[in-house]
Amino acid sequence: MLGIGCAFVGAFTGYAANAQTVAITGGTVALGDGSAPIPNGTVVIQNGRVRAAGAGVAVPAGAERIDATGKWVSPGIVAGFSRLGLVEVDAVDETNDVAARTSPFSAALDVVPALNPRVSAIAISRNRGVTRAVVSPGIGAAIFAGQGAVIDMGDDMNAVTRPRAFQFVELGEAGARRAGGSRAASHLYIRTALKAAQSFQRDPGGYDADSRDAVLPRTDAEALVPVVTGRQPLVIHAERGADILQALALKTEFPQLKLVLVGATEGWTVARQIAAAGVPVIASALVDLPAAFETLSATQSNIGRMKAAGVQVSIGMINDNDTRQARQSAQYAGNLVALTKVPGATGLQWGEALAAITSGPAEAMGLGDEIGSLRPGRRGDVVIWSGDPLELSSAPERVWIDGVAQPLETRQTRLRDRYATPTETALPKAYDRSPSTTR
Repeated sequence: MLGIGCAFVGAFTGYAANAQTVAITGGTVALGDGSAPIPNGTVVIQNGRVRAAGAGVAVPAGAERIDATGKWVSPGIVAGFSRLGLVEVDAVDETNDVAARTSPFSAALDVVPALNPRVSAIAISRNRGVTRAVVSPGIGAAIFAGQGAVIDMGDDMNAVTRPRAFQFVELGEAGARRAGGSRAASHLYIRTALKAAQSFQRDPGGYDADSRDAVLPRTDAEALVPVVTGRQPLVIHAERGADILQALALKTEFPQLKLVLVGATEGWTVARQIAAAGVPVIASALVDLPAAFETLSATQSNIGRMKAAGVQVSIGMINDNDTRQARQSAQYAGNLVALTKVPGATGLQWGEALAAITSGPAEAMGLGDEIGSLRPGRRGDVVIWSGDPLELSSAPERVWIDGVAQPLETRQTRLRDRYATPTETALPKAYDRSPSTTR
């Protein structure tokens, strides 16, 4: 299952040595920063990074030119919350590393040793324009699930962009069940655990993990030190408005916390408080019916209303087939644009919607200067689309990650190609047809 404290040293290593200088010209360029699309723009990728993007960009001598006339060019999609790389078949325990249900450890668990860049969902996500993903563990026996990572969808085995990128904790209904049966227990547990981390920070040698009052083993207490010192974001899953306010209240007691909210179905009901706290939200999109008592105020206008209130909000997919359906991110963003045309509903403008699946999640994870947009210096994660990337009928035609062109082949495309034009000799007997039965 999940590993502990993986000493991974590959963060921010890319494939610039293999990347070519590429100039994509003539397309409609969407920077992914919330701005409007730029007609007849140019994007230059050099040394694995975006060198320039926009109108009137000069093409470097010797660059490979790619004509994108009639097409759209955008940054790659960043899956705001997922379990990509941790699961192949949900019901087969040997291929499911989301949660360490019987482990004695919690906060110290690290998803990196469990990641498998060869799971089929990664190739499928790449095929749909997803180039990076925020990957989180799921909770086991405690409300702290462990340390998540940001990864890329590249066709290689070096997937990790940033290891130990955040700590994940469950509040709300799921957290209450794990903490002893009530929200009171889960909120007491999280505060006590964070205090234990502060105690470990002050005196590591004097930390008594064997005390009857200790709630964390030494390994977990040490893992939470970066959280209480503000060096590692604490990603909290909370749906109910009241639970969100309790999460925000943690900053009063632990002022150095860098909080990120995930889910936040009732976020619109407390949007003013979230905005005032300056806490980013990676929200579930288009949740319009309550699936639990903690989401009774669900509305498709949730993200639009939070955005209008000044919340830094982006799209994630917690508990929404988050192990494999990151490819739906663009569809969700497009639906939020469509909501702006529905009387009484609140959606997002086009540029805001694209940012919600590109630069928004990157900024929430503290990686806005590295990924998520086509601003100069960002990693060369670029997608050429057949049309508007937020339209369901559009599809990626070319994808680069770290400036390296990526294959778009998947198991599904191979099966399609195998049987699209079958020959009789290559087919099992059941496929035989006589001329008289052919219609």
